[in-house]
Amino acid sequence: MANNKDNWENESDKILKRLVSQDDEEFLSKKRAKELFDNGILKSIQVGTFEGLKEIHRYLFQECYGTAGKIREHDIRKGDTVFCRAMYLEDNLKTVSKMPENNFEEIIEKYVEMNIMHPFYEGNGRTTRIWLDQMLIRSLGMCVNWQNISRNDYLSAMKRSVVNDLELKFLLKENLTGDIKDRDVFMNGINQSYEYENMKKYDVKELEVSNELGKLANKKGD
Repeated sequence: MANNKDNWENESDKILKRLVSQDDEEFLSKKRAKELFDNGILKSIQVGTFEGLKEIHRYLFQECYGTAGKIREHDIRKGDTVFCRAMYLEDNLKTVSKMPENNFEEIIEKYVEMNIMHPFYEGNGRTTRIWLDQMLIRSLGMCVNWQNISRNDYLSAMKRSVVNDLELKFLLKENLTGDIKDRDVFMNGINQSYEYENMKKYDVKELEVSNELGKLANKKGD
């Protein structure tokens, strides 16, 4: 049985099974996001299903959360937005996975529903934005040019999308690009996606993997 939201809010790091600090989380998961593109990993991940979303989440946060890729077992909310009750998640995720994605409107409606599911404790937004782009690429040969969408505009549209998704559809449609193989478009999108979550210490394009991992290893050894 799922515990109530107060247990989650009061013991979030413990329930999440956070393994690293937020700064280390940003570095490690951005490194993994970079690998998704550079190593062609996204090509092997299911598009438009919860299984695919789960794979992305697990890959991004495998070093950050003990719950990476696992469905949450507690009810959660952000501000006034209440997400799907944990007890209904499994069945509802199957329904969302089956939603059509034949055109732009259907894809955004599916994206909005998955946001309402919010199936993970943390990292939902960063994961679902990558998931959204994969649907757009497969069906339309386009993706969102996230770097052109400000944090305020995006968060405002997402908050309203729970009731009416027209603002979100307009915002995203105005910022579609056909540059789906452009590495800069993907990497700049990752940076912007993290900025939506107030995480902007590292530029994903400039990560020095060996140096930073060495620092993390030394820190853990102290």
